[in-house]
Amino acid sequence: MFENLKSNLAKAMQTLRGQGKITEINVASTAKEIRKALIQADVNYKIAKQITDDIKTNALGKNVLTSLAPGQLFTKVVNDELTKMMGSEHAGLNLKQHPSVILMAGLQGSGKTTCSAKLANHLKGLNKKVLLVACDVYRPAAADQLQVLAQQIGIDVFHKPGSTDVLAIAKEAMAYAKDNHQQIIIIDTAGRQTVDTVMMDEIKVLQDFTQPAETLLVVDAMTGQDAVNTAKAFHEQLNLDGIILTKLDGDTRGGAALSIRAVVDRPIKFIGVGEKVTDLDIFYPDRMARRILGMGDIVSLVEKAEQFYDEEKLVKLHKKLKKSQFDLNDFMEQLQQIKKMGGAQTFLSMMPSEILNNHTPDPVASSSQDKNFESYIIAIQSMTPKERANPHILDLSRKTRIVKGSGTSMEIINKLIKQYEFLIQVTKKASPAQMKSMLQAFQSN
Repeated sequence: MFENLKSNLAKAMQTLRGQGKITEINVASTAKEIRKALIQADVNYKIAKQITDDIKTNALGKNVLTSLAPGQLFTKVVNDELTKMMGSEHAGLNLKQHPSVILMAGLQGSGKTTCSAKLANHLKGLNKKVLLVACDVYRPAAADQLQVLAQQIGIDVFHKPGSTDVLAIAKEAMAYAKDNHQQIIIIDTAGRQTVDTVMMDEIKVLQDFTQPAETLLVVDAMTGQDAVNTAKAFHEQLNLDGIILTKLDGDTRGGAALSIRAVVDRPIKFIGVGEKVTDLDIFYPDRMARRILGMGDIVSLVEKAEQFYDEEKLVKLHKKLKKSQFDLNDFMEQLQQIKKMGGAQTFLSMMPSEILNNHTPDPVASSSQDKNFESYIIAIQSMTPKERANPHILDLSRKTRIVKGSGTSMEIINKLIKQYEFLIQVTKKASPAQMKSMLQAFQSN
């Protein structure tokens, strides 16, 4: 989502490279370009102006530190302001009471039902006993969808088929939760195409009765500034506690993610980064700012990796890479792990730009290439043990035989080799600390 913004911000700050001091002239010029980049990314104009004014104020007159070039110092200033705009610190859930109710609100199509299941899965991972409640009584498939998702993650669902009385459903669900010692109740409410009086009246009744610990609005980030306007309308009626931004894996300009906290004054608590029930991340403003500026997000990368890596295998893989013994057998195993972590695009988006410098992310970073992983694995399985261990011997004759044996194509084989070589180049460029993080990200359990 932020690739264009990241590129434009990098260009904007390029004018400071090689300068001996941050001056009023070069700061003003750079700030103007940053404002343009933010507006192009669909950031609210007033917010874009405010942040660039603050950047200028904080940057002017600062001397270059001994170990820093002006561009690096200015990058830190921009990073700090972006972080502040998005909320400064992570805002957690307030779940002190038992049972705690989380009321999910949002327009139809925002991903609210799926997000309810994702949040339930996240809380289950924190050893919480969660109950999902189907209170969307207007969309025919809503309750069925919630039950299917809940079954995938082993979460209980309270559902009253045929009932349209959401207050009665909520009352019975809360009694059921107490009887069954559920710690958290997540209520999936009805959505509409637009904010309307009937919708708001219904959810306010639910809010008044359930007294939720958290009222969370699910917003589709791909709707741009409409997402901000939707959040404002809901907040005026419900006094929201937080926001969940979905579809941040999309290709929209990303302005909603940057603007929504500043406009609505409510924290973004989670972000949806994919369609799977595991694709929900905690939102950290500082980490997101670093990613937008191409500084990477190694902390989140390692946290993801810790779900999958085994220390013993990590050591073995590290030795192989160090001795240039990493072959296609190893690569096939890592392809499977990248898929588990959300795909190559997710992985590379968290890596610092300097590691990827002079290397194009394609075909590794594109989401379309993630769909080819199964074809890559099939192709590797069609190779001889000698070919897997020595990819450099794959000439045209051998590739042709592999294409026929695997039912793939020459294009797939060539992309596979290119992706393998890309990984080797990137790991050689990384520092020891970055190498460890990357290996953890690739490592299997």
